Amino acid sequence: MTLQPLTPVNCAGLLQPGCSLLQLDGELLLFGQKGWPKRSCPTGIFSIRFKSGEMKLRPIAFSNDSCYLPPLRCPAVCRLDPYDGLPESYVIHGGRTPNNEISSSLYVLSVDSRGCNRKLTLRCKEKELVGEVPSARYGHTLNVVQSRGKTAYVLFGGRSYMPGVERTTENWNSVVDCPPQVFLFELEFGCVSAYSLPELHEGQSFHLSIAREDCIYFIGGHSITSDSRPPRLCRLKIELLQGSPLLTCQAFDNGVSISSAIITRTGHLHKYIVLGGYKSDSQKRMECSEVTLDEKGIHFEALEAPKWTADISHSRTWFGGSAGEGKALLAVPTEGKGSQSETHCLYQVSFQTQDDADGKEQDAIQGCSQESTDFDDSPPLEDSEELYFGREPHELEDSSDEVSDKYNEDDEEDESQTGYWIKCCLGCQIDPNTWEPYYSTELHRPAMIFCSRGEEGHWVHAQCMELSENLLLKLSQGSMKYFCQDHGGLPHQEETPPRHNLSIRRTPVKVKLRRTPHTINMTPATKSFCKRLFHD
Repeated sequence: MTLQPLTPVNCAGLLQPGCSLLQLDGELLLFGQKGWPKRSCPTGIFSIRFKSGEMKLRPIAFSNDSCYLPPLRCPAVCRLDPYDGLPESYVIHGGRTPNNEISSSLYVLSVDSRGCNRKLTLRCKEKELVGEVPSARYGHTLNVVQSRGKTAYVLFGGRSYMPGVERTTENWNSVVDCPPQVFLFELEFGCVSAYSLPELHEGQSFHLSIAREDCIYFIGGHSITSDSRPPRLCRLKIELLQGSPLLTCQAFDNGVSISSAIITRTGHLHKYIVLGGYKSDSQKRMECSEVTLDEKGIHFEALEAPKWTADISHSRTWFGGSAGEGKALLAVPTEGKGSQSETHCLYQVSFQTQDDADGKEQDAIQGCSQESTDFDDSPPLEDSEELYFGREPHELEDSSDEVSDKYNEDDEEDESQTGYWIKCCLGCQIDPNTWEPYYSTELHRPAMIFCSRGEEGHWVHAQCMELSENLLLKLSQGSMKYFCQDHGGLPHQEETPPRHNLSIRRTPVKVKLRRTPHTINMTPATKSFCKRLFHD
């Protein structure tokens, strides 16, 4: 076994306790980054590459029909190996968002496609649960069991905020253990059933769970009620009968006092290695254990731990995840090292022997004899060598050199001053680290509207202007101008194009039956004769 230090290339700031490491289509993925996704990686999922002692990240894209997946910390993650023609995927439930909201959603993450340039595209779908739906929680576990030709998913443990009726100003952010219920559901229709077992009488979170066929083993965990990590070991057996499932639980005496540990699977199907975690609030668990599941039950065997460095031995906290078969990624904070630009020291722990590593490398060479898997340093093809057959337009745009796709924190613009994250007005409350979609049309960025005041105008956030969604859609579809609250007088002022009043030419109405007196043309001599005639 080896412990290799890693040098993160402008990406260690994204790692934080509670992040998850996933493995899809041979790629190691980081999920649950620090803060909300930014423009360089709107999905918040990165591909991790280890090479020559360095760790580099590359943004991963989602398909167009994917839903939004927030960066969740401490969710329940369950890997589904490919079976019955279904691809490998991950089921993700719960977790905490960067602004400390707890999720109750269920997501399914799978591979959508790989372009001709080997870029991975994922698909994320949200599944709706019905029935006895589990409450929002984090620090719980999710496993898949198979019995009598059927498949079901088991959710257990976790913690959440106090019930709404019990929350006050003083304990608003206080969390409690969720009731020790076992939730059983199937993925196709999302029907959930809850079960209470007498052997599971106390809530627990941040425990380990390992499944084999129709049995699940719960190991360790932390209890907020007693503020302890009791040495627990329980076996939950689930029989998926024709009518209703049968659940039985058995507690053992040879449990392990551990929480927040890292578990990685070795080459054998049901053999695992457990490392890291905590024995108490002030003591890390420095030992390593090998866990084996067979027909007789579960077996623990002490394993020689790597030679920990001084940074690991003296650090108060540490975290990480499985980086593949027999490998783990370990991170410790750089406490008291303010001169360093990175926030964590990273290590790769490998429990593989040299023979296993050589065998895997040889298998990789034989299995990929016509395709290079190391395309970081592969020279770009000349124009005459490029093949564009059957490639989509977006793949042609993304087929540039690999170096441009590597994530670099220095490349991120200061979005608090430019773009969508500007301070649009005096009362602007949009924070890129805590923002969540407010309108149905928003995905990764806040909706903005243009204020026409002045010669050049300026952009403001629709949420800061307290615009309703109907009014926002109306303003975006029409040609009307908008004045913001600071420049319009009214909160929402619309201005239509000026109306020009045309002069109306009035023609008099001609009356047909009007009688007009007849006029007689007389000479002055005739007028004088008539006067003398009628006056005399």
